[in-house]
Amino acid sequence: MLKTLITSAALAAVALQPAMAEPGYPSKPIRMIVPFAPGGSTDVVARILGAELKNELGQAVIVENKPGAGGNIGGDAAAKATPDGYTILMAAAGPTVINPSLYSKMPYDPIKDLAPVTMLVREHNLMAINPSIPAKTLQEFISYAKSKPNEVNFGSPGNGSPAQLAGQLMNQTAGLKMVHVAYKGSGPAVVDLVAGHISMMIDNMPALLPHVQSGKLRALAIPSESRASAMPDVPTFAEAGMKDFVITAWKGVMVPAGTPPAVVNKLQASIAKIMAKPDIKKRMIEMGAEPVANTPEQFGDIIKKESKWWAALVKSTGTKLE
Repeated sequence: MLKTLITSAALAAVALQPAMAEPGYPSKPIRMIVPFAPGGSTDVVARILGAELKNELGQAVIVENKPGAGGNIGGDAAAKATPDGYTILMAAAGPTVINPSLYSKMPYDPIKDLAPVTMLVREHNLMAINPSIPAKTLQEFISYAKSKPNEVNFGSPGNGSPAQLAGQLMNQTAGLKMVHVAYKGSGPAVVDLVAGHISMMIDNMPALLPHVQSGKLRALAIPSESRASAMPDVPTFAEAGMKDFVITAWKGVMVPAGTPPAVVNKLQASIAKIMAKPDIKKRMIEMGAEPVANTPEQFGDIIKKESKWWAALVKSTGTKLE
């Protein structure tokens, strides 16, 4: 009987091992997966965070871009990684709360297969056009696009991205017939917007802001409830004459489900400390992002709530991907 009890206790101890944090974590480099191409806002935020985490945790953070399928390829790689804290995902709204409603077959379940660590920032989106388009205001652009059905195009980081849905919602709301052009990330899309190959984008502000500031793009409106600190002179969609057009974005950190709670908590505490630094806060705000750094529980609740909101929007626009 005693032998049986000892054996049962030993088996229970082994079963609990995966939930225990490795002593001295981290003891080797950490891989940060970015599910989009280099140059976009997700990549920019990831590289800022990676550099700071290296100083905070004492280990290198290697950023690995794995673009494709609207972020599903990178998200799937993170979801299927060993849950030991050495693979983290730079999560974004698209692959986390939108794709499950868009794709008929998801390779993973963002809610079940990934665990939230913290939301890093809430980002303002921005509507920007190539200066060759003869429009200085949102209403002027709408009039221009109406006069050229199926000739004006808009870009996005990929099929099913928030930027695509924003463009389709604008088509639906304003009675336009703009044509969607999908790219593998914000970086390539912005390059073509600057070059004039596409007319317009509604995307995360950090990806577009530098080009607006340099005069290569023209900002028309912000689909937020209030103006952005980084661009106080740019009106919201409501102020520009289009009410109930609010689409914000976010970036956060997630890890494979089953990652030890002690590791999740250490990552969250380290990231919160980083995001509270005055220079990091200033940098994020200047990019058009508002620092958050909430708890895993708070982030998880937001993910569940927004999944329902985006599902309704996807249904209303009739968007569906294989």
